Amino acid sequence: MSRSGLAGGCACGAVRYRLASEPFDAGYCHCELCRRSSGAPLLAFATVPLDHLIVTRGEMRRRRSSDFGERGYCADCGTQLTMHVDHQPDTIDFTICSLDEPDLVVPGFHLFVSSSPRWFEVADSLPRHQRLRPDTRGLAESR
Repeated sequence: MSRSGLAGGCACGAVRYRLASEPFDAGYCHCELCRRSSGAPLLAFATVPLDHLIVTRGEMRRRRSSDFGERGYCADCGTQLTMHVDHQPDTIDFTICSLDEPDLVVPGFHLFVSSSPRWFEVADSLPRHQRLRPDTRGLAESR
């Protein structure tokens, strides 16, 4: 099944979006910023080309959350929807669980597991990386 055309939005419905292509690089991030932004022990995300995440209702607010990227969120309810990192200017990550059908995008790896709370255990056998994956797109070029 093609996953292009997937749609999602924030908790209150003020912001809605659709994806114009199939997501890729789906994973879990355990870094402190993702944990604090989501209020959860990890954040599930996937990636599409920047112009393939199309806001269809409302407007996302953006906040520079680190020295390498900004997060997009709903100004009304605070739902985090996106992360756009400087070392991948042509793509944008979106939160999988903001999709109407999150079961259609399955994460395939874990990032920043060294930052995970000690009490949190993951029961899958997916690849785990202490920080970013060594082959992260754009990372070598940004250094």
